[in-house]
Amino acid sequence: MTDAASIAKAYIDTWNETNPAKLRAIVEKHWTNDVSYIDPMMQAEGQAEIASLVEGIHQKFPGFRFTLKGTPNGYRSFIRFSWTLGPEGVEPPVEGSDVVTTFNGKISKVIGFIDRAPVQT
Repeated sequence: MTDAASIAKAYIDTWNETNPAKLRAIVEKHWTNDVSYIDPMMQAEGQAEIASLVEGIHQKFPGFRFTLKGTPNGYRSFIRFSWTLGPEGVEPPVEGSDVVTTFNGKISKVIGFIDRAPVQT
């Protein structure tokens, strides 16, 4: 069994890294080469596309931070956790939950869900 808390922390750390070189190092350390990611708004295949998604989120939402919400749990190679996204010091406008599959202790597949987001008109 992979440690759910460690994987969730690595995941959140990835999404919060704003330095491109450090981001790529985190992705290489904690995500498999052939990782796949999908949520209702975007998808990616491989480490380079994951890094590009993270950079895109920082461009679209400057100053926003991901925060782990609650306690991650899982069994075997599956981990489930929730998170929030927003500027520090205010109620986060976005909440989500992700299910991660690991391989050899690295993130290999992510299926993301948006639990709460502002209504766009």
